[in-house]
Amino acid sequence: MTDPAATRAAFAHVEAWIFDLDNTLYPAHLSLWEQIDGRIKAYVAKLLKVSEEEAFRVQKDYYKRYGTSLRGLMIEHGMSPDDFLSYVHDIDHSPLQANPELGAAIAALPGRKFVFTSGTHAHVAAVTRRLGIDNHFDGVFDIVDAGLLPKPHRVTYEKFLADHGVDPTRAAMFEDLARNLEAPHALGMRTVLVVPEKTREVFREAWEFEGRTDDHIDHVTDDLTAFLVNLRL
Repeated sequence: MTDPAATRAAFAHVEAWIFDLDNTLYPAHLSLWEQIDGRIKAYVAKLLKVSEEEAFRVQKDYYKRYGTSLRGLMIEHGMSPDDFLSYVHDIDHSPLQANPELGAAIAALPGRKFVFTSGTHAHVAAVTRRLGIDNHFDGVFDIVDAGLLPKPHRVTYEKFLADHGVDPTRAAMFEDLARNLEAPHALGMRTVLVVPEKTREVFREAWEFEGRTDDHIDHVTDDLTAFLVNLRL
């Protein structure tokens, strides 16, 4: 069992707190990502004029190879990103409920807080507003800010660090995909993998769960709020 005092000591130097959005700041079982995933499939089917089954295959192939289905569509088919980004994030956010405990835990962290996502600013605003945590962040870095180059590309993290003046050796990153923590760890960040509550099954590909026990994962939690509260006790 992890020693809470040792965990707190491991974060004593942190002055920049970086959070992924989907399936990190809210639990995976709310299935917002499943909505986005379905809309990506529908968009790919219409764009390529293929069946939904083939669209799903292409979508996941591009996601695995390029980091996002969007980047794969841009590289392989020359697609313009604006319409895609608007369409796939036009989802029902009502499953999200205000989470004052999470808000208080984030607010209590010393230093600056950021959202770093492969989604859009509009999606971040919708999610954080529903959670009631929209006033707790000092900046947002989205897929457009990243020049449409998604995680886990190292240069994308380096651009975030440069844009916001963050020292990676004094930063911590929270993510739900292990592979997206490799570059932050290599850059000197403290890394936290956020897994589904009680490790329940969620709408994810098997390869996305790989790497959870690798050396670039410093901490693992299935309860982000409790993890952050412990850091301030």
